[in-house]
Amino acid sequence: MDITIIVPLFNEVESLRELRNWIDRIMTENKFCYQILFVDDGSNDGSWKLIQELQGENPDTIHGIRFRRNYGKSPALFCGFARAEGDIVVTMDADLQDSPEEIPEMVRMIREEGYDLVSGWKKKRYDGKLSKNIPSKLYNWTARKVTGIKLHDMNCGLKAYRKEVVKNIEVYGEMHRYIPFLAKNAGFDKIGEKVVHHQARKYGVSKFGLNRFVNGYLDLMSLWFLNKFGKQPMHFFGLLGSLMFIISFITIVVLGASKLMALAHGIPARLVTDNPYFYITLTGMVLGTMLFLTGFIAELVSRSSSQRNDYKIEKEF
Repeated sequence: MDITIIVPLFNEVESLRELRNWIDRIMTENKFCYQILFVDDGSNDGSWKLIQELQGENPDTIHGIRFRRNYGKSPALFCGFARAEGDIVVTMDADLQDSPEEIPEMVRMIREEGYDLVSGWKKKRYDGKLSKNIPSKLYNWTARKVTGIKLHDMNCGLKAYRKEVVKNIEVYGEMHRYIPFLAKNAGFDKIGEKVVHHQARKYGVSKFGLNRFVNGYLDLMSLWFLNKFGKQPMHFFGLLGSLMFIISFITIVVLGASKLMALAHGIPARLVTDNPYFYITLTGMVLGTMLFLTGFIAELVSRSSSQRNDYKIEKEF
């Protein structure tokens, strides 16, 4: 099997047959051996019935997975990756905004140029709302800085992967936005980009709102932290807690010494407990201790994890 095309969808019944025909034409022209895997994320508009009809028309090419309810795009991709059989796996949205005509070149980049993952870049978009484009640019700029991956459109649904990539990453929650970062963390660091043609939505409405930018930022911070400190949480919490405790302790010693010096020279001095800095430093010592203990407990949890020695081995003799 050359290519598996995974199409996650939710209420896209109007576009599925047209998308299937479009993919079939491109794959046939390029003489690819392929399969299309539709993952129905709990649609209620007849999408699954149409997928069954398409499968009946071409049982060797069309495959489907249906969720009992709407779980989200990441679970759909996770299940699709588990079922994928092709040497190269392509993901694309079902709304006809991603063009299957980009697939042959993305496949060539993987086969001939050695990329592990090729991500699409919708350089010219046709959903030109400022409420989408400006937050999207800010989101992608932040993602580039945090991940170190130089992609202009990390969340583009049109991507191509080596089979080994999708079999070695776990997509969960809403982490589909950061699959390139997950791939990099798994050791697949040859990540490329291709400008792709973006088309205006032909049917239906977008299933994503502005809240995806807030959730995306929080997910990015989670991935960054887990990648950097996931197996060594004490290095973060312990260091931060220790610094806070030491600085606060030194400050409270200075306050006490100042009081003693004033008394030794017969200078009237107010009670240490009347000084607001006393309570600030005391709070700092308590917080520092709590952070240190948090790191200690997190370290115990990490040591008890069944995945603490889950390392990605590429080859062995």
